[in-house]
Amino acid sequence: MQRLVMALAMALTAGCASQPAPAPQPKVNLSGYPLEFRQGYADGCASVNAARKRDEARYKSDANYAQGWRDGYDICRRQK
Repeated sequence: MQRLVMALAMALTAGCASQPAPAPQPKVNLSGYPLEFRQGYADGCASVNAARKRDEARYKSDANYAQGWRDGYDICRRQK
């Protein structure tokens, strides 16, 4: 009986443990866009609320990343 109570108490306590917060999902559907665009979008959106996050070499050489970054920055700035 004492083992059962102890096991139940441990199970209940473990259920209360905090979980890491999931990464915020973009408020737009980017499923049809290339990976490079989605990564640029995420970096551009993150740049609105923090220091600029942009891979400069990639921004200059990858048109999909650059367009995604600009779109992400512009859209997230307007939603702010």
